[in-house]
Amino acid sequence: MSLIEKLNWRYATKKFDKTKKLNPSQLEELLHAVHLSPSATGVQSYKILVIEDAGTRAKLQQAAYGQAQIADASQLIVFAAETILDAQYVKNFIDHVAKTRGIERSSLEGYEQMISGNISRMSEEQRIAWAKEQAHIALGVLVTSAAELGIDACPMGGFSAPQFDEILGLKEKGLTTAVIAAIGFRAEDDAYSKLNKVRKPEEEMFIHI
Repeated sequence: MSLIEKLNWRYATKKFDKTKKLNPSQLEELLHAVHLSPSATGVQSYKILVIEDAGTRAKLQQAAYGQAQIADASQLIVFAAETILDAQYVKNFIDHVAKTRGIERSSLEGYEQMISGNISRMSEEQRIAWAKEQAHIALGVLVTSAAELGIDACPMGGFSAPQFDEILGLKEKGLTTAVIAAIGFRAEDDAYSKLNKVRKPEEEMFIHI
């Protein structure tokens, strides 16, 4: 199938087949794709938790209004935004850039100053909101990549971020829950899989100037 056909195939899976799990290579390839997600200034101001433990997922399900996908999917993916975005965070990132590209760190001073300047102008609340925006970009890559690989996914709202943070011990890690997604394989009797995809007409969606 072409990418357009695969995106038409995908939908926000409501009922997962609990007996079907991603094999290790499928999960690895999907996570590799998400790892390559773009982000503002490239800092990837979030971390990604892959939740498989049944006990943990049962607790998270209670913090998400009982949504079945959390417990039934092969894995639950939690995108958690960094809450401590400071000069040290930027320094560590620039160190990593210099090492990865094999270049002198001094050549990145302007880049470092630009990132630090942007972050310093934000309030703590704005920094976290900005970090969460980057996590949502990664969610989009997850959903698209899953479709490309024939894996079902359901991006999800409807959860208590403070409760997720507590259950997963995120505050101590300098993180907070931004958005979540269940991944796995659809149940054959999920009625939503048989429905036509509904989107705005293209002539209403796109504005060509």
